Amino acid sequence: MLDLRHVVDHMDDVRAALARRSPAAAAALAPIAELGQKRRELIALSESKAAARNQANEKMAKADKKSAEFTEQREALKRLSAEIKDAEQALKDVEAKIHEQLALVPNLPDPSVPDGKDEHDNVVVRTWGDKPSFTFTPKAHWDIGEGLGILDFSRGAKLSGSRFTVLWGAAARLERALINFMLDLHTREQGYTEVLPPFLVKDSALYGTGQLPKFAEDLFKTHKSDPERAYDLYLIPTAEVPVTNLHADEILEADKLPLAYTAYTPCFRAEAGSHGKDVRGLIRQHQFDKVELVRFSTPETSAENHETLTRNAEEVLKRLNLHYRVSLLCAGDMGGASQKTYDLEVWLPGQSVYREISSCSNFGDYQARRAAIRYRPEPKAKPRLLHTQNGSALAVGRTVIAILEQYQQADGTVVVPEALRPFMGCEVIKGV
Repeated sequence: MLDLRHVVDHMDDVRAALARRSPAAAAALAPIAELGQKRRELIALSESKAAARNQANEKMAKADKKSAEFTEQREALKRLSAEIKDAEQALKDVEAKIHEQLALVPNLPDPSVPDGKDEHDNVVVRTWGDKPSFTFTPKAHWDIGEGLGILDFSRGAKLSGSRFTVLWGAAARLERALINFMLDLHTREQGYTEVLPPFLVKDSALYGTGQLPKFAEDLFKTHKSDPERAYDLYLIPTAEVPVTNLHADEILEADKLPLAYTAYTPCFRAEAGSHGKDVRGLIRQHQFDKVELVRFSTPETSAENHETLTRNAEEVLKRLNLHYRVSLLCAGDMGGASQKTYDLEVWLPGQSVYREISSCSNFGDYQARRAAIRYRPEPKAKPRLLHTQNGSALAVGRTVIAILEQYQQADGTVVVPEALRPFMGCEVIKGV
């Protein structure tokens, strides 16, 4: 969430920054501007009433208790106290409405983020590796997986509906091998602490990272069955939600920063607005596995930590020898909470496209303000909001896709990347 005082005091600058995202983002400030004016008026009214009450109190203190002036000032005090109470309540109501509206306003793009409307305006900042070449026409992963009998889309649909898949044998083992490989890399070599968080969270956690209230339709919500629990729970759309909120409402010490966590979780997304998109294969599933990286840093080291996290995610692709590129997202293509985002896009030869396999974002203090995550720069110093960064490292299902397509062979089998062979126990996937 943006800082209310900054928004009110720099309305034109904030509006211009949000206009880089979209006209709708800038328009979201309109009700806040109106409410901000009313807030200033109520503050001025409260202050003037308080001053008048102080004067009446002073006059009453000097007046004879039996005089008409004393009675007059006493009545004025009662009236002014009631008016101040009403003005203060009106101010609270206005500030609550401002807070409600401010929760819908996206983050301000970093100045280094390029202008643009959508993915066509993103900027490729680097590529790694060479595109694999084939002496045959490469297949898409769904054909490879069904040919080997390791991806079962029909049984997934039978069990749960569209966008669910059953993984058999080698595919299930490949998924598990990737999770272990990624977690070992991040914890043993890159300094991350592994966390296994709950997969169900309160709405407050989703509010803290920015999924609520704006993206409620993309979430799977459960209904409480425990009569002693007064709230519903949500299936997590990403480990970012529970891991970031581990420190909600906490004050951390500066000498403990940066904190770096990694977590494997299943993820669940309804994706209400994505009907008809990527309906084949594993690209856009309602349930998928992901290994996530989350960092907490000081504002001064925020950009550096974002770059570190992005490099840590890239290392997974390098170890697996998967060709990919890194794109800096334009202002119009970033997620609402993000200040700056790099997408890692892996090459899928069976579809002849690059596909996002990780988004590595810096949120500045946007999430920290919503979740009340602060740090103390030095002992006894006033707490400040810290900065958060996160990214997938990687989306496991999409890594499976990339391996099937980049490592496929003419006979329909798939070579196992060398880094995964200790986890897989084989060099070639020949079937279930």
